[in-house]
Amino acid sequence: MKCSKCQTDDTKVIESRDVSEGEAVRRRRECIHCQYRFTTYERIERPQLIVIKNDGTRELFSREKLMGGLYRACEKTSVTGMQLERLVADIEHTLYDLGEHEVPSSKIGQVVMDHLANLNEVAYVRFASVYRRFKDIASFEKELSQIRELKEHR
Repeated sequence: MKCSKCQTDDTKVIESRDVSEGEAVRRRRECIHCQYRFTTYERIERPQLIVIKNDGTRELFSREKLMGGLYRACEKTSVTGMQLERLVADIEHTLYDLGEHEVPSSKIGQVVMDHLANLNEVAYVRFASVYRRFKDIASFEKELSQIRELKEHR
């Protein structure tokens, strides 16, 4: 593994730990040359999912894009980085379990919403406001009432 600072390929693993319920390994590394420390992740390589966008175009599923959207939804909440990693791993697992090579973006959005509802209500509402493109207060209130109903049935 190359050092991300000096590009030397002489690094050593300092610490390894399982993350995402055994779906990935997080490794802390140190460069032998410059002593810079950095983190890498090792994951199982699965076939690429194709996302079918609302306009019919297709693009490769991006874990990083999903993580970025979730990070924005979870900003200034109590959700930790490890919880986000686990959430993304769970969402990916659910998508791969569908057994489909191509997945509509609407299905991905719904899977994200289902997982976020259990993690953090504020993040759920933030994500929903972008995903569902709320146009007015009434649609926002409708979403909030659905959250209340879900909480009452738990």
